[in-house]
Amino acid sequence: MRVRKAIIPVAGLGTRFLPATKAVPKELLPIVDKPTLQYIVEEAAASGIEHIVLVNGRNKSAIEDHFDIAYELEDTLRKRDKVALADEMRDISALCQITSVRQMQPLGLGHAVLAGRAVVGDEPFAVLLGDDLVRTDDGQRPGIGQLIDAFEQTGKGQVALMQVPKSEIEKYGAAVGTPDANNPRQFLIDKLVEKPPAGTVDTDQAVIGRYVLPASIWPLLESTTPGRGGEIQLTDALAALLQKEGLGGYTIDGERLDAGDKVGFLQANLIEAMSRDDLRARVVEMMRGVLERFDG
Repeated sequence: MRVRKAIIPVAGLGTRFLPATKAVPKELLPIVDKPTLQYIVEEAAASGIEHIVLVNGRNKSAIEDHFDIAYELEDTLRKRDKVALADEMRDISALCQITSVRQMQPLGLGHAVLAGRAVVGDEPFAVLLGDDLVRTDDGQRPGIGQLIDAFEQTGKGQVALMQVPKSEIEKYGAAVGTPDANNPRQFLIDKLVEKPPAGTVDTDQAVIGRYVLPASIWPLLESTTPGRGGEIQLTDALAALLQKEGLGGYTIDGERLDAGDKVGFLQANLIEAMSRDDLRARVVEMMRGVLERFDG
């Protein structure tokens, strides 16, 4: 069955970016001039996703508004002969069908994913986390699209992986497994370990925020008991799925940026700005001036 739907959890409070996120959802903080979440929705849409379920929280209706038609704004722009900009605003609402559901309580990522079940139904689906941006080259299959392809080829749930130095694997969820002989990016996972202590696992494959899961994950999520902090963890349900029917991992061909970290967020802004012809020269000049000021 083709993967047509995706869940994006957006109910978090964004405490790492306070006070900026006191009134503005962290998912709408801009990478140059585009909200972080829009990059992720565009990645999903470019991968063939037709319907996105935003698992939302209270006081975050601005997220829904961003992906809605803004008639007054578009009309004003057209009257000012800013037709291209008006068309760009209209294109945001046409990316794909978007449904917003509420996560009534902050009970973990597994609970957030489970909140989307009524909309997704009994079909495979993607999960994209809003803190992880995955950049790929122009014309290249987007990150979640690569995972969808791996799912459709193998029939097994897929977890996105990123190669990191073994000395740093303790900072991430780790995937221990065996690479496919014909495709070194494809892994058959033996076990998942959340932030393993240094030297306890022999792997350089870190889990990042992209998943493609079969509908058989639903009863496993429902039966997952709350763990640390009373939260229902997606990792626990993935471990159960691994034991029941196996689980694959795929090392994404692209660059992962952590927009949920302050320095990572700044890095994402700089990389995006440097990728734009109209900004590159000015940004280089600006960075040279900053470096001279603080390193000189």
